[in-house]
Amino acid sequence: MATSDLTSVMSIASSGLRAQSTRMKVVAENIANASTSPSAPGETPYQRQVVTFKNEFDRAQGVYKVKVDGVKKDNSEFLRKFDPSHPAADAEGYVLMPNVKPIMESMDMREAQRSYEANLSVIESSRSMLLKTIDLLRN
Repeated sequence: MATSDLTSVMSIASSGLRAQSTRMKVVAENIANASTSPSAPGETPYQRQVVTFKNEFDRAQGVYKVKVDGVKKDNSEFLRKFDPSHPAADAEGYVLMPNVKPIMESMDMREAQRSYEANLSVIESSRSMLLKTIDLLRN
């Protein structure tokens, strides 16, 4: 494998690191807001966000890299919680709650973490191979 191939591999993996970092940030935000509620009737609660990815061709290196396509709102229905004493309760006593399911967010976080670790492993392996190549060229 040529040196330029190794740097391309490292570049691809680093794009994966950036993408998964964004994903972890959004998941953390979702988890942090899972229990927030509106303060008045008719207000909408926090709306779960999701990250979308896309492949983007890097002409300079001749490789495809992963990029964050966007952070979009999840349009699934809000959860309803019966709490007639809450200031944001409707006439029936229900409060709209965020459409965040902590168990799903935890699974998303674990998947992002594993993808992040896999990309980090690729970078470490490529770096090691690159250093060994340099050592061989010195001798």
